[in-house]
Amino acid sequence: MDVKKSKATVALMMMFMMLFLVNFPGCFSAASQQPNNKKSTHLKPHNGFHSSFLFPVTGNVYPLGYYSISLSIGNPPKVFEFDIDTGSDLTWVQCDAPCTGCTKPIDHLYKPQKHILVSCEHPSCGVVHFPESPHCEKPDDQCDFEIDYVDHGSVLGVVVADVFSLRFMNGSLIHLPLTFGCAYDLKNPGPYDPQAAGVLGLSNGKASILSQLRSFDLTRNVLGHCLSGKGGGFLFLGDDLVPSGMSWMPVSANSKHYLSSPAEVFFDGKPTGIKDLKVVFDSGSSYTYFGYQVYEGVLTLVRKGLTKKPLDTVQDKALPICWKGTKPFKSVHDVKNYFSTLTLKFKDTQNIQLELQPEAYLIVTEDGNACFGILNGTEAGLGDLNVIGDISLIGKMVVYDNEKQRIGWISADCNRLPNSLDSNYKEDIQQPYAANFGILEENHPKTQGSGESNVRVRNREL
Repeated sequence: MDVKKSKATVALMMMFMMLFLVNFPGCFSAASQQPNNKKSTHLKPHNGFHSSFLFPVTGNVYPLGYYSISLSIGNPPKVFEFDIDTGSDLTWVQCDAPCTGCTKPIDHLYKPQKHILVSCEHPSCGVVHFPESPHCEKPDDQCDFEIDYVDHGSVLGVVVADVFSLRFMNGSLIHLPLTFGCAYDLKNPGPYDPQAAGVLGLSNGKASILSQLRSFDLTRNVLGHCLSGKGGGFLFLGDDLVPSGMSWMPVSANSKHYLSSPAEVFFDGKPTGIKDLKVVFDSGSSYTYFGYQVYEGVLTLVRKGLTKKPLDTVQDKALPICWKGTKPFKSVHDVKNYFSTLTLKFKDTQNIQLELQPEAYLIVTEDGNACFGILNGTEAGLGDLNVIGDISLIGKMVVYDNEKQRIGWISADCNRLPNSLDSNYKEDIQQPYAANFGILEENHPKTQGSGESNVRVRNREL
């Protein structure tokens, strides 16, 4: 065993725990205290797990492009907005190191301190770079990361560990150190300037915030979201809000993304000839993406179904394929009767299917046109990968059960928070907030020697 490495790792862990205990004495005991009997939020812990976490969500598919939640980091706590992304692993926030390409004012950036840096030899750094290993000139080098998105955006930064303040649904507040990315070099050539401070990685990778909470034995490795077509919704971590009677589909155990079983595609209840379609469920993607052949096949059927309908094609800056009516549409409800339902029936399951009614693949733009919210994934850089994005998840409670490697969904009212939530949380959740960072995390973080961009990471020391 490398003695130097072992000592450095233990010392770093002890430093975090001392910082944690000195600044937040009794925080774990607070989490286990009996809540006030007047509150209606107490939920019985599951097998020693304290409870679940519930967060109001803001945002929409159009015109903003994503959904976000607020999280508090640091001591004293500072609030940041995060894009919720089940297609990414590492959580990251824009930080003043200083920052290149950050979209937030300097006083709204996360300010890292040297003592919270994760070293290159620390196990957390290995988790971030998995399945590769971080390459370090010296064991105590800072742990750097790089993430590339398929919309050609990228994020460079350093891995840190700082205190998050989180409130259980039973009302108890905890403060604990979690590992995340301090991003100081952002590139995003997309049409929108991102307004959120960062991305909350919720894939089933071990670097995700949920996996870290599970390692503390604080909650189950289960998450769910309910996104409203009116904007807003809610996100939960833990299994207290999982509905009974939900149908489940297994997801691939060999992918950190939520990859489905093969599916056959039906349109208007009839087979399309498209079979063995695998999809990734990705809340970080505003729209749904199919590979070229599937996309062209589905689009042809949609166009054929519009024959003799009072719709004409029109150019709209929002999306590539759009139609106009005899007068501008006010909402999808004005146009949905002209379109048919698209259904994915998954194999190796008990009749599990995902119905995409017109509301799940159409938007109405500010010009009153109806646009097709299923896009050409090959053209977008996804190759043959198929992605189910936010537009197709609206109006459904979608649950990702990493304990049993499965995913389920059920129709739900996402316009209001669950009734069990304390009044302290009952704020307006229908106000949209931000724009889109990217479609899907493309690769694992790069290591030293991966190219010029990684050299730039090494040149920025905190």
